[in-house]
Amino acid sequence: MINKVLLVTGGTGSFGNAVVKKFLPTKYFSEIRIFSRDEKKQDDMRNQINSPKLKFYIGDVRDKTSVDRAMKGVDYVFHAAALKQVPSCEFFPLEATKTNVLGTQNVIDSAAAHGVKKVICLSTDKAAYPINAMGISKALMEKVAIAAARDLTETTVCLTRYGNVMASRGSVIPLFVNQINQGLPITITDPNMTRFLMSLDEAVELVLFAFENGRPGDLFVNKAPAGTIGDLAEALQRICNKRTEVRIIGTRHGEKLYETLCTREEMMKAEDMGDFYRIPADNRDLNYAQYFSEGTAALSDVQDYHSHNTQQLDAVAMEKLLRGLPFIRKEVLGEAVDAFLV
Repeated sequence: MINKVLLVTGGTGSFGNAVVKKFLPTKYFSEIRIFSRDEKKQDDMRNQINSPKLKFYIGDVRDKTSVDRAMKGVDYVFHAAALKQVPSCEFFPLEATKTNVLGTQNVIDSAAAHGVKKVICLSTDKAAYPINAMGISKALMEKVAIAAARDLTETTVCLTRYGNVMASRGSVIPLFVNQINQGLPITITDPNMTRFLMSLDEAVELVLFAFENGRPGDLFVNKAPAGTIGDLAEALQRICNKRTEVRIIGTRHGEKLYETLCTREEMMKAEDMGDFYRIPADNRDLNYAQYFSEGTAALSDVQDYHSHNTQQLDAVAMEKLLRGLPFIRKEVLGEAVDAFLV
């Protein structure tokens, strides 16, 4: 693969910036298109990177016409556009549905109509056993992608699902650092709440693995360590070398005690690929009657893969991990880090 055209929806976000950082110096893509709604973020990104290989398209995945304009001549799509904030999706579930579900269908339909070779749709651990509007909309997004993958012959559609990306925009790490530096209380919902911990680079590697290995309807999940929010606050206080009050504010709308990356139903058929799980699509048709005899008692012996039963990092191990993040290196440790990395 060389000199292809890549489209990244929601491309001004943390993931899009990481993709551009990785591929801009290479010959894989002669053009990387950034598709998003926010002209301010696009202008900042354009001025910061200043590369003729980078093209910008204003539009919204809800509007298929704007998607079609950006899709002409594209070879591959990384679909990252989404409404991701749990509380805002909880209060505006229809808006989450319009972007995460209907927007995904628009992207896939446009990609198929324009002869795109492969579409990778990005999902979240909140889509597994979803209890909030954000997770429900992402779970339905996965179903939309898998259903489309069954019918398409020229365009391969597959998915990735991953947990929290450390220090990404809107995540808790920048919030905690800001609170610590200002001497404000660290506001913790539940200190025993666990979350998967992964870097932006690992998120990109997961998408690239799906890009290289994905078959129609495949869902890829990366194996990741986890830790408690209480230990995360402790690790950040150590790195900042400051102590401040920890205030428990209670679980927010739609939050879980722990996150699940693979349900036990998915683990029954998951293929262990080293650092990743591949979960193949269920390609049975609607003639369910012929499958009634295929149940298995083994399901009761399988556990889902979640942030309570994966490798657990304590505050010391978490501190070591956090010190490697570009955000921490720049904003806390004062190192000279390219703003493009943060």
